[in-house]
Amino acid sequence: MPDLQAPGIREAAERLLEATRTHVPCAPVRDVLPDGSAETGYAVQAILTERALADGRRIVGRKVGLTSPAVQAQLGVDRPDFGVLFADMEVPAGAEADSGRLLQPKVEAEIAFVLAADLDAPDLDAAAVRAATDHVVAALEIVDSRIAGWDITFADTVADNASSGLYVLGAERVELGDRDLRTVRMELADDTGATVSEGTGAACLGDPVEAVLWLAATCRDLGAPLRAGEVVLSGALGPMVAAASGDTYTARLSELGSVSVGFSQDERAGRGAVHAGGVREDGR
Repeated sequence: MPDLQAPGIREAAERLLEATRTHVPCAPVRDVLPDGSAETGYAVQAILTERALADGRRIVGRKVGLTSPAVQAQLGVDRPDFGVLFADMEVPAGAEADSGRLLQPKVEAEIAFVLAADLDAPDLDAAAVRAATDHVVAALEIVDSRIAGWDITFADTVADNASSGLYVLGAERVELGDRDLRTVRMELADDTGATVSEGTGAACLGDPVEAVLWLAATCRDLGAPLRAGEVVLSGALGPMVAAASGDTYTARLSELGSVSVGFSQDERAGRGAVHAGGVREDGR
């Protein structure tokens, strides 16, 4: 990994931290980074993670991002990435997401894996992922970007903790076993009941189990393997949908149940959209 003290890497981290603190999206960080490599992006992410841990936040899992071709097309990237989930990012089922914590939120439906065993073996495969999984649940990830207008390259989103925001887990726990998650059908509806996004498990790197396998192997090789008890958001099953204060979304996943989230009314909500260009975009 690049030197975390390198000026460009440190400057990028401070820019993202300032955007979080002020609630005003910032310029892309790629213009200060020494290069656009994944390694450089993860170096910035590591600084942000260290700062979060120093502030008392607790890691509870990881998220895989950019697994859906539709989402990759939306953001102009062509490979997956990952970010860290902290305990304070979870929105309890039935509760509202705090719009005041968000800048430019979008919602996507996913399958979450809750692990019962570590995934740190040198010979990981899909069978190992299945064996290590306690259960899977329907989930919503509220992705967010500290970078104005979602004007991101791969390095930008990796640096920004894979554009993480908040997440919600459904109440229905389902045993994975040999269940074929590729055939899971997802429909995401707004508060009028209209379908705003749809897809299948196959949209997530071909199979959500393969997405978790990619993450497990990547984290193991980086020396920070996935551990028992952690939550893994395996990636979007369909396009993201922009969210605003007062909105409600419900995802229904065949075989896995449903999960909903509402966004609190907050006078600060929407400031990100104003600074990012002023127009709310559904399915950017």
